[in-house]
This record gives sequence, C-alpha cells and structure tokens, in this order.
Amino acid sequence: MASNVQTEQQHPPVFPNKTLPTEYPLIDNDPHFKRVVRYARPSDWAWAAGVAVAMPTAYVAMERVSPFPGVARDAFRGPMRLTIALGLAGGFLLAYSKSANRFYGFSENRREVDLDMREMTDRVKKGEPLYGHSRLSEYMQGVASRQTRYTGVNVAVLPWFNFVNHPHHGVDTAKYYQNAERELEAERTR
Repeated sequence: MASNVQTEQQHPPVFPNKTLPTEYPLIDNDPHFKRVVRYARPSDWAWAAGVAVAMPTAYVAMERVSPFPGVARDAFRGPMRLTIALGLAGGFLLAYSKSANRFYGFSENRREVDLDMREMTDRVKKGEPLYGHSRLSEYMQGVASRQTRYTGVNVAVLPWFNFVNHPHHGVDTAKYYQNAERELEAERTR
C-alpha cells in the first residue's frame, strides 16, 4: 500500500555556491585585472614569452619547409605581423590564466596567499577600503561581480576581465582585520 505522505526530497540549490571546492585556499573568486597581472609569477611570464615566440617561429619554419610557390617574400609581412600579435595575445592570456587559477585555489598559491594577506592588512592599517574605491552604485558593483566571477577559468574561450572595484570576492574579510589587529598590538607592545 502506497503512503500518501510525501517525503521531502533533497533538491540542488537554485543558485550554486559562490566558491568551488579546491585543494588550495581561495584568495579571491573575482580578482581585479591589475591584481592578477601584479601577482603573476616570473614563470608565468616565461610561459607567455615561450608562446609569443613559438607562433612566429612555427610560421617561419613552415614557410622554410614548404614555401608557397609564386608568392613574393614581401607578401608574408602581413601574416607574420598577425602571428606575432596572436603569439603576444596568446602568451598574455596564458600568463593571466595561470595567475588567476592561483587566486581561485586551483593550483599551488602559497606565495599569493602571503602577498594577499600583506596587501590587505596594509590597507586595513591605512584605513582604506580593502578592494579599492568605486564610483559605481552598490547595485552595479553586484552586477559587475556576478558577470566576472570565475571568468579567468574560461579566459581562452572568452577573455573577460574584472575592471570594477567591489566588495564581493567570496572570502571572509575578517581575517585581514584580525591580522591587522595582531600586528598593531605587536607594534604597541614593542
């Protein structure tokens, strides 16, 4: 005999959690463009340089191996400029993606965690807003944060960057204030 009592089923939330499960700590789920570039490691820029050099090198190698018959040498200037531009853009996007993935906690980020703590603690000590000033309304800051959260994951598909200062970053900012209090207390006791 079937029971008329409906059992409550577990449904996934309508809006997914703002943080993804990662092996490393989340620093920021919507980092500002300048922070991502500033926190990039030298190894990221080395990879970027490698990609930037690889594309024109491959183009020249293909032309040497199998030249296009009947075309003057000067005709390859335009395509060569294009491969250089694509190499530079691809290299930059690779460096940006590697740096952004550390903000999200997708790869080892001990250095970035320390840099973030230092930067934010210094801002707290100076009495500045943690993520900078914004001329946008609170509503527009929320819109901007929802549009750019975790966009560094798909930067190769659609380069979409956060250029807006806003307070929505998916982390508990109390840790910065607590660290600033500890440092100020240590300075007073000296």
